[in-house]
Amino acid sequence: MSVKWAALQDAAAVIAALAGIEAEPPTPELRNFPALIREAEPWRRELAERGIEDMTAVLEPGIAALLGVDARGASPRPAALALWGEFTEARAAVLALLPPSGALGPRRSA
Repeated sequence: MSVKWAALQDAAAVIAALAGIEAEPPTPELRNFPALIREAEPWRRELAERGIEDMTAVLEPGIAALLGVDARGASPRPAALALWGEFTEARAAVLALLPPSGALGPRRSA
């Protein structure tokens, strides 16, 4: 899951560049998501994996289309902004699957 998550963050940077916006700085939650979700209940992990697969399924052809538009000399910005919005909403839904961490950080088990 770590590799797929990192690839999604790289894809997000490409979309942001094509949209003409600055990519978000990575938060601890974004950076540590794979490790944090690994500690979560199985149902949370399964939903997170499905969400990541769904985002990948949308972003791969979306980025290819945006690059094609850009290669033809047209502006990909409006479509990239729309894809950026869809991505950030989907990513927020996946991040919401993280269990609450409380003041002492995420729950750890031995």
